[in-house]
Amino acid sequence: IIGRALPDARDGLKPVHRRILYAMHELGLTSKVAYKKSARIVGDVIGKYHPHGDNAVYDALVRMAQDFSMRLELVDGQGNFGSIDGDNAAAMRYTEAR
Repeated sequence: IIGRALPDARDGLKPVHRRILYAMHELGLTSKVAYKKSARIVGDVIGKYHPHGDNAVYDALVRMAQDFSMRLELVDGQGNFGSIDGDNAAAMRYTEAR
């Protein structure tokens, strides 16, 4: 169980979620600045903090931007981030986040 990516008891975030939020903080992405392409965010996360596939990181980013997936939206997304009916999100080159 030690080596698994289980949610932390303190905040409920998995390591990939925490790494995405930290990378977005390092990029200066707050609610008051312009959106950046999701591919840029995913690239920074993979390059610096999370050396795994880009699909896993992008799926975690999409989930944090969906108002129906999590209790609170942690990422402000712009573009097609999927729907509650099961529609998939658009490719990361078409979506933006902050």
